[in-house]
Amino acid sequence: MAGRPEVPDRLSAAAVVVQAPQSHSPGDPFPPTVPWPGAAAEDLSRRLAGLSGVAAAIADRSFYAQAVIDGRPSKSSVEGHGWSSARLGGVRLVAGEPPQRSGEVVVDRALDVRPGGAVTLLTAVGPVTYTVTGLTDSPGYLVADSVAARLAPGVQAIGLVLQPGADARAVASAASRIVGAGATVLTGDARGALEPRDDARTRWIGMQVLTGVAALAGFVTVFVVASTFAFTVAQRRRELGLLRAVGATPRQVRRMVYGEALLVGGVGAILGVVTGAAVAPAVGRSLVDAGFEPATYEVRYTALPMLAGLLSGPLVALAGAWSAARRAARVRPLEALREASVEQRPMGRLRWITGGSLITVGVALAVGAATSRDASDGASFALYSAMALVTGMVAVAPAVIPPIVRLWRLPLRRGSGAVGLLVRQGARTSARRTASTAAPVLLTVAFAVLVSGMVRTSTAAYAVGRQADVAAGRVMVPDRTPGLSDAAVSAVAGSAVLPTTVFTTDRRAWSGLGVDPDAFTRTDRAVRVNVGALAGLRGADTVVVTESARAGVGSLWPVTFADGQRVGLRVVGVVADGSIRGDVLLSRTTVREHDPSALTAAVHLSGAGTSGVSAGVGARVIDVAVWADEADSAEDRLVWLFTLMLIAVSAGYGAIAVANTLLMAARGRAPDLRVVRLAGATRRQVAGFVAAESALVVLVGTVLGGLVAFGALLAIRAGLSEQIGAPVPLVVPWPVIGGVISLCLLLALLAGVLPTRRMLHAPALRLPQVDQ
Repeated sequence: MAGRPEVPDRLSAAAVVVQAPQSHSPGDPFPPTVPWPGAAAEDLSRRLAGLSGVAAAIADRSFYAQAVIDGRPSKSSVEGHGWSSARLGGVRLVAGEPPQRSGEVVVDRALDVRPGGAVTLLTAVGPVTYTVTGLTDSPGYLVADSVAARLAPGVQAIGLVLQPGADARAVASAASRIVGAGATVLTGDARGALEPRDDARTRWIGMQVLTGVAALAGFVTVFVVASTFAFTVAQRRRELGLLRAVGATPRQVRRMVYGEALLVGGVGAILGVVTGAAVAPAVGRSLVDAGFEPATYEVRYTALPMLAGLLSGPLVALAGAWSAARRAARVRPLEALREASVEQRPMGRLRWITGGSLITVGVALAVGAATSRDASDGASFALYSAMALVTGMVAVAPAVIPPIVRLWRLPLRRGSGAVGLLVRQGARTSARRTASTAAPVLLTVAFAVLVSGMVRTSTAAYAVGRQADVAAGRVMVPDRTPGLSDAAVSAVAGSAVLPTTVFTTDRRAWSGLGVDPDAFTRTDRAVRVNVGALAGLRGADTVVVTESARAGVGSLWPVTFADGQRVGLRVVGVVADGSIRGDVLLSRTTVREHDPSALTAAVHLSGAGTSGVSAGVGARVIDVAVWADEADSAEDRLVWLFTLMLIAVSAGYGAIAVANTLLMAARGRAPDLRVVRLAGATRRQVAGFVAAESALVVLVGTVLGGLVAFGALLAIRAGLSEQIGAPVPLVVPWPVIGGVISLCLLLALLAGVLPTRRMLHAPALRLPQVDQ
């Protein structure tokens, strides 16, 4: 268990923390708290400081600050606080003295600046030179409390430092009576709720990654176990027939297959839990390095996940063996005893009905994905479509394998002779065996093509949409900073978007965009005004809302800003939902007045000669096409890494399943190989025959899996093109898909040829006269 949030280091010395009221937002799992106004927070701090056992109650204020080293922003820390907040995290002053007035700062000693020296801090207004008065043993920048109150007028947390021996629970109970029902009093591990939103979001992404990998592993495992047991039952039909002949009932046969599944699943679960516990720390470090978990991520061992792992093994094995057990119970004694090696009925009625129904459902879902106007719904439809089509294709595979083998007939004819004939006829007459062996390849290839193609195509579609929405040739974007300062924005002409968050009376968080209405109208092609006009967005008390706000033009829309101030805004326009990259539009001046630390996301440059524009500190100018590709590059990188992890899990299971089934098949091939040798085949020809069979299995799985996946991908592309209103390219990462197919082919050849070579050197198959 490692998904539990960590208590921030800068609040570790505050045994009790009072958090501002929590907001809610339908589109954000981690909405911010509704801040208190500075005056209200200071008054509440004085009341909390009077509680018994409280040594100090400190309003924690945070604002954007980033050191500029050699002309470029340093990535070491991007947050500043008031000097009083140092006490909340146990920060020690190791040299110099605290800041007393404006223009003074205490910095981390790792910054390599001596007291009395100067340091340039990039703030929301631009680069500002500060005098270093002291050094601490922790990252961050500490300024005078009066300066922090100006840069961060809103307060989201008040930390309580307790006297030695004070009871944290008693203090928390007393604090709850003071703050009332709106705020939250946190103690112990519950203070982890105060971790930075970026860390919380990263931790949430990591949990989604682990959950997705676990879910995929469960699905693929059931699929693989089902294919393996189906193949095993087909291999043991005569043995099962003999058991039935000596009196075994169908129920006893089912219980035997279930018992074998429980034994294999139990042993596998124990080995899996032990192996998982051993590699967990290394996997945890990899997750942190990849960006799926914050730096505070720790791997902890608890009993519940291990118990779940021990139980999931047998349950997954039983689920996979269910169909095979029912098929084994239907084996009739006389039928099994006189059965020839040629399959008499590869497709039963139930299998036709099941496969046809699943394929029909999959096609219907693919149509839904192609016509959906919502990206998330389209992706869900496509994924469900692929799952239904994959399962349906596996069900009808024995019927479609013979046509595929006929298509492979010409390549096999040239120089293949009797070996090619044996491969063709063996695959056609043992279609069910070939289908069982090809099923893992089908699943692996279909999943790899679908998921990788869906991610790459969606990324390209979003880039096309961003570029189509902006009427600008070049864009100024942040460089090594979380946003652009006012100094960088004022140096160029264009449309600047200043994001902030506002809160309505029901504590709902709304994403606000501070814009200049004229510049925004010139450069943003996507905005669709339903009522009113953006031109009215000039006064400090005006707002343009989306349809979801359910507010009409002229109505009063009260909100709370980042500084904790509640202001009644007058609605001057209503735009269509989804036509802006936020919830409301505000005047840029209004946003800056109430959110001193807000940073501009980007500036869409306008006018002639933009190619010669020079960027300021923490900014760079790029073409709009490059901006469209890079806008979500960090998120796209995580999504692609997650995709590769899923593909690796799927490919690993699929390749192992292919090798496993071929190894099991090799054990029963000795009589067949002996007949081939007696017919005059050389050892090389026999090995080539087995290799060709293995390659055919991979080919069949690749063709069927590719058909399923490409059908779903075409539906996804059609849906994305419909949503964006522009052609979307179909992007397929062929190197990834080629690697998956090559892995399956390599393991299939090794699993087929190596046992054959050993059997060829066995006394029963050693026929020297044939090689002469």
